[in-house]
Amino acid sequence: MKRRLPLALLAGAGVVWAFPAALKVAFRPPRREIPTTPADLDLPGDDVWLDGPNGKKLHTWFIPVSGLAPAVVVLHGWGGNSGFMLPFAVPLRQAGFHVLFVDARGHGMSERDDFSSMPRFAEDLDVAVDWLRARTDVRSVGVVGHSVGAAASILATSRRSDVGAVVAVASFAHPGEFMESAKPIVLLPRPLAAVTLKTIERVIGFGFDDIAPRNRIGRVTAPLLLIHGDEDRTVPISNLHELTNSKPSAQAIVVQGAGHSDGFEALAGDVVGFLSEHLS
Repeated sequence: MKRRLPLALLAGAGVVWAFPAALKVAFRPPRREIPTTPADLDLPGDDVWLDGPNGKKLHTWFIPVSGLAPAVVVLHGWGGNSGFMLPFAVPLRQAGFHVLFVDARGHGMSERDDFSSMPRFAEDLDVAVDWLRARTDVRSVGVVGHSVGAAASILATSRRSDVGAVVAVASFAHPGEFMESAKPIVLLPRPLAAVTLKTIERVIGFGFDDIAPRNRIGRVTAPLLLIHGDEDRTVPISNLHELTNSKPSAQAIVVQGAGHSDGFEALAGDVVGFLSEHLS
């Protein structure tokens, strides 16, 4: 019996160590092919590598305009990359913005870290904003984020006051509640699902309530535009209603017939108009 106790303790310690490691693998974002590059759109996009957190290199495309001008950082969603966001490139540049498209860690051409998370998206966004603000040809900086990138935009700009405008497309209101509907969680028995979510909080280093957009949005001082499709099945439009309830001063646009990741071209006019009003 005395021999079995140390073995049981070792086995338990192994499970405690292995479970977070397994979660990092289970929730690792896919590396999707880059569908479009600036060259495909005849744009002068430069590959710029930024020094990201944890010593990881972040790949970006910088599409400049002439002279001193406002700039916009564009951040994709989970499993996406900068190529998915390039429909914004032409209208933003035509409107006179420098544009920086960022691949978050583990996405596109950026280096992979041990795990990805919404707070890490926000850290990568901070690096991009800091890089733009250090340039002498940038007058002001705005942010456009999609999905997890939108939630990260709200988190990042709730902690800084030097961003002039924020556009959040299809953001969820609370990461824990959103993850409860994700396939890896839904298939688990309820007690194990609860343990899994608590372990994820421990892995990412934040409680979900602490980083939830509906709890952070009130601290965003920049003008804020929220956009959501009324046919979004990934992040239901009820999330938009929660965010506007938390920050009534935010502008909101509901795109009729749009899902989670479509209609970026149709959004360009509203996005450019909002950014032009607040950054120029």
